Amino acid sequence: MDNINTTPISSRLHIGVFGRINSGKSSIINALTKQPAALVSPVPGTTTDPVFKTMELLPLGPVVLIDTAGLDDKGDLGQMRIKRTNDILDRTDLAIMLLDATVGVTDFELDLIKVLRSKNIPIVIALNKIDISPVEESQLKKWQDALGQNLVKISAETGMGMDELIQEIIKVAPNEVLEVSLVGDLVKPGDFAILVTPIDAAAPKGRLILPQQQVIRDILEHAAISIVTKETELKQTLANLNKKPAIVITDSQAFHQVDAETPSDINLTSFSIIMARQKGDLAELVKGAAAVKNLNPGDPILIAEGCTHHRQEDDIGKVKIPRWLEKTVGGKLEFEWYAGKDFPADLEKYKLIVHCGACMLNKKEMLHRLSTAKTNKVPMVNYGVLIAYLHGILPRALQPFGYQSSVVSHQLSD
Repeated sequence: MDNINTTPISSRLHIGVFGRINSGKSSIINALTKQPAALVSPVPGTTTDPVFKTMELLPLGPVVLIDTAGLDDKGDLGQMRIKRTNDILDRTDLAIMLLDATVGVTDFELDLIKVLRSKNIPIVIALNKIDISPVEESQLKKWQDALGQNLVKISAETGMGMDELIQEIIKVAPNEVLEVSLVGDLVKPGDFAILVTPIDAAAPKGRLILPQQQVIRDILEHAAISIVTKETELKQTLANLNKKPAIVITDSQAFHQVDAETPSDINLTSFSIIMARQKGDLAELVKGAAAVKNLNPGDPILIAEGCTHHRQEDDIGKVKIPRWLEKTVGGKLEFEWYAGKDFPADLEKYKLIVHCGACMLNKKEMLHRLSTAKTNKVPMVNYGVLIAYLHGILPRALQPFGYQSSVVSHQLSD
């Protein structure tokens, strides 16, 4: 089991708590975590921005609980809080809908459950404050019939019903959110996997970036052997091995050099493409790469990243990708950059979205971004897929995942 402090937030089940102001959302977070993780006050609207709290919820493993502002907040500030809460819905894997037993089921609760169901989010409904407002079974049945779902009676204040709530969460948790292995199906026990990790100005001092860490961990969990080298030592590394590696996985920025130095009978791909397969829809991102040939000078391009970081002089998203794209298109393009947990609502003006590897986003959120782009008829591609395409090696980079080189080449030329 991964340690609670080492599992990235992006790899955890995201459980959002939604409901009225002062229904006890912060209290239920504290009851589940058994610590004062969220500020509790009788003053309505205490929770402003969403609060994220990581914990271990067996047998689900590492999860992140999200405390949100009340969706019935009032005024201009309240509307801003509601917008942030609605944004959380797009990264929620499971929702705890909290009812206040002193209020019951109103049009507000009926509308809220419709919104949750419209987004296909599994729901657990908790009826809070039963310690101060006991509910007769006849009334409970009426509310359950109105919502079309059973209610779990709890008191976040006293801890009553919390075990039953946890069992209900475990019961409805979506299996598909437990993300597929990064490389477990690409290596067998005892296989060598070479990881090419350039150490340049953008590399964090004293550590590897998150995708590299996650891939190494996955290789070890599948009893394979990871060999980490820089691109400048790849040729020597290959020559020193006593058997052929099962796969070479490279940082996308070194794709061109690594492709040239890796024999054609060895599988080759990148960390970013591996992340694309785990977090989203690889086939859809390949379609996005094919859209590059339809770009013209002057077209607006969105470059989106799931996190914020200090940009280096030769930053991949700010400098290198724009340079490679403009060279391919044969003229200047209009670039806009967007970084962080939010995603622009207005995408229609863009001709292409270029997204990072999404190591800091969970699968739910990345699929939402892909879906939003598709709804707006804007193709999306990620860094690794795009870089492989621009260097003419995308068919090879997709072969480890069962893509036939001839088929990919045909798709890209259509």
